[in-house]
Amino acid sequence: MTPAGNPLARVLGQRDFRLLFSGASTSLLGDQFALIATPWLVMQLTGDPLTLGVVMALEGIPRAVFMLVGGAVTDRLSPRQVMIVSDAARLVLAGLMAAAVLGGAVQVWMLYAFGLGFGLVAGFAVPAENSIVPMILDAGDLQAGNSLMMGAAQLMGFLGPTGAGVLIGAYTNSSAGIGLAFAVDAATFGVSACCLLMMRRGRARGGAGDGAAREGLWRSILSGVRYLWADASLRLMFLILAAVNFLVTGPLLVGIPVLATERLPEGAVAFGLLMSAYAGGNLCGFLLAGSFPRPGGRVMRGLIVVLLAGFGAVIAAMGFIASTWVDFGLLCLLGLGNGYIAIILLTWLQVRTPKEMLGRMMSILVFSGTGLVPLSQGISGAVGKHSLELLFVSAGALVLLVTLWAAFQPGMRAFGEKLADPETRA
Repeated sequence: MTPAGNPLARVLGQRDFRLLFSGASTSLLGDQFALIATPWLVMQLTGDPLTLGVVMALEGIPRAVFMLVGGAVTDRLSPRQVMIVSDAARLVLAGLMAAAVLGGAVQVWMLYAFGLGFGLVAGFAVPAENSIVPMILDAGDLQAGNSLMMGAAQLMGFLGPTGAGVLIGAYTNSSAGIGLAFAVDAATFGVSACCLLMMRRGRARGGAGDGAAREGLWRSILSGVRYLWADASLRLMFLILAAVNFLVTGPLLVGIPVLATERLPEGAVAFGLLMSAYAGGNLCGFLLAGSFPRPGGRVMRGLIVVLLAGFGAVIAAMGFIASTWVDFGLLCLLGLGNGYIAIILLTWLQVRTPKEMLGRMMSILVFSGTGLVPLSQGISGAVGKHSLELLFVSAGALVLLVTLWAAFQPGMRAFGEKLADPETRA
């Protein structure tokens, strides 16, 4: 029996989860320092937006390319082992960059190497980070654990850039602030690795037998893809996430700054407010999902359909509304729904998937959410240049069509199933 009480407090009462949460939160904070320091250093060295784009691409492309490989490696070893090695590798990379900047020896090629190295390591780290919570928490605590982990990421996204900006700004006449920002990032990876080493659970492989461990890497990746595609509900969730992320992410990232510039009187202030509204809504959605039990049956299925339809309606409405505060409220609601449903579906996926498959399923899930984002942004830019109304309305209408299609798929029935460990299901 799961002890009574607030689910979030119950999960935080577990030693291994506290260690994971502390290490991950610290590392996420450090990531924000590097996120600010890297483009600032590129522009200080070159003043060239193209160079900045190349550095960002060198980080993003290997992360996406190696995501499925990282998922397979996570299943062959264990999420904890992969995370420790990843933290150690990123500690070295960030530490070398800090030393180069503080020593006045930094060159552009080093930034290219740094971006490439970080992206490559992230391809392995991300699936492991998304697979470790089910290894240390029981199924009944997964939802609360996921909400805390994702909430921490959102909170660090608020706090980190400000801290990095203050640190870098304190050294306006030198690169010392940038070097110190990289040093902070390196130190946080050290803290994360130490926390992982002190954990007692999550040391073993996720249940894979000797035969699975000997399976070839590419065969292992293909078996993960086949497993997902053979399960109607997992396949449906993958298709929904890929479609909605493609249809929503680009219009938000491209359309909101254009909306703020062209229509909202507050300009840049409005842009900041709208992005904060969406991020804040997501954080509230994470905490809401973690604080209350997961609805089941028809309620769960109906909630998914209503929230997806709501995404479409909100995106479409933004094509016509020219009030900062109305847009602020709509994006708060959009973020709230997105955060809530993200935790619900992530937990459902983690519990439905056998533990020896978790790394691969998490890598496919993350890839479905990020792999098509560059294409979505490119198309959104082209459509938004022609007509902002067309961008938002077409995106919203397509999300509504996806919702209508999903509502009548047989795989939708499984989203209302009661959560139980996959080992206990018949």
